[in-house]
Amino acid sequence: MCPTAEAAGRPHTLGDFSLVFPPDPGWVRTARDAVGTAVRAAGRRDLADTALLLTSEVVTNAVNACRDSGCSEPVTLYGEWPAPATLRVLVHDGAPGLPVRRRPAGGAVDGRGLYLVGACADEWGVCRHGPGHGKSVWFELGE
Repeated sequence: MCPTAEAAGRPHTLGDFSLVFPPDPGWVRTARDAVGTAVRAAGRRDLADTALLLTSEVVTNAVNACRDSGCSEPVTLYGEWPAPATLRVLVHDGAPGLPVRRRPAGGAVDGRGLYLVGACADEWGVCRHGPGHGKSVWFELGE
C-alpha cells in the first residue's frame, strides 16, 4: 500500500530518546550527536543547525551549574517528537537554583546560552520536577 500524499509529507520519527551522563563537559558533544541523529532519522535536517546549537548551550549550562554547585547527580537529556514536525529537547540537572536569561556585554565570552535559546527556539522554558534541587530547561523547534 502506498502512503497518501499527506502521510508522505510527515517526517518518519523514531520516537523518544534519552541520554544520562555525568556532569562533565566531555559529554556535551555526545548529547549534541544524539540530537543530531534524531533529527536526521526524522528527516528534519532543516532543524539540525539550530537543534545542535541549542542542545550544546543547554547541556553546557547544566554541566556548568552542576560543577559550580558541587552537584554530582547525572544530567539527563530527553528528546521527543510531541507532534510530527516538532522536536522537544529537555535537559535536567540536579544543581540548585534556576538559570537566568541575560544579555551579555559585547566582549563577554560566556552568558549567551539562554539568550540564544530564547532567540532561536519556537518555544522554551524552565521547570522544576520532583523533590529536592534541580530543574529542567526545554526547547521546541519546528512548529
